[in-house]
Amino acid sequence: MARFDSLPAPVRRWMAKAALPWSPASCRRLWTRARRAGASVDEALVVLDQAERRALERETERRAA
Repeated sequence: MARFDSLPAPVRRWMAKAALPWSPASCRRLWTRARRAGASVDEALVVLDQAERRALERETERRAA
């Protein structure tokens, strides 16, 4: 729980409504990479949304196979 609590507030809010059970480490990695690349908070949240969309697409493809 300490890892979750140490995340920036926008990431914690994003994780609370995420469709998949993301780990704090995965979210921190995506967030940090986006922010270091110059993304704003909103842009970094879009990166998390895109990662989740890709993961959901992979899951759908696995179920269809």
